[in-house]
Amino acid sequence: MEIIIKETPEKVADEILKRLKKIINKKRHPVIGLPTGNTPKIIYKKMIEAHKKGEMDFSDIIIFAHDEYVGIPGNHPNSTKTYFKENLLNELNIPEKNLFFINGTPDDLKVECRKVEEAIRDVGGIDFQLFGIGKDGHIGFNEPGSSLNSRTRVKPLTFSTIRYLSKIFGSEEETPRFCITMGVGTIMDSKEVAIVAFGYEKKDAVKRCVEGPITSAFPASIIQMHPKAKVYLDEKAASLLDEKEYYKWAYENKEKMYDYLKNKKEV
Repeated sequence: MEIIIKETPEKVADEILKRLKKIINKKRHPVIGLPTGNTPKIIYKKMIEAHKKGEMDFSDIIIFAHDEYVGIPGNHPNSTKTYFKENLLNELNIPEKNLFFINGTPDDLKVECRKVEEAIRDVGGIDFQLFGIGKDGHIGFNEPGSSLNSRTRVKPLTFSTIRYLSKIFGSEEETPRFCITMGVGTIMDSKEVAIVAFGYEKKDAVKRCVEGPITSAFPASIIQMHPKAKVYLDEKAASLLDEKEYYKWAYENKEKMYDYLKNKKEV
């Protein structure tokens, strides 16, 4: 697991953009999983800016959304599909056929969950999964108590998540109680998993995710087991990490290490 700590959310977003550029340039049809929420908006803004400058071409990229509220159609103002159109997709040259959104109003919920797993399998797996992290450790909508080997499924939302979402939906009565979400096991099958967090309000969650025990009570902690996991943080979100200075030193000196090993091998 690699911990990347930068001074501000702006600089963190620059690091993620740099990583996305490498992935997009490396593979013909890169498959990217992206989250909703406030945290990634600064990243999406930079993706749009890079595209408008001609620095990134998204015409071959395949996008997967992680989740959708049950009972919410794609044209609902608070659906995942609407979020992505408003915050990213309307500004990028991604073909409609390359976008995968979960259907929140299917005839059969179990069939829809299988479709997600099959769609991921059919494109050869997800190359890069980006997530925010909830204060309670949820990733996607894998709430505390989620099986660490779970697949895409219907998941009830916690009371705290419902209270938070009520600000978006207008009231708790209007807020959905269930969602379809990629499972923790589905996420862990991705070739690379990245979590991003900003601000002091996420510092406890980051501490538990990075340095705490691995437990289903805090689903994000499972990324400690991923062979290619990255955690992108600003200084505030990283403020409680015991090994914060070591993580910063290791990342800043990574290229020197590679150069050293390469030179030693050549000798």
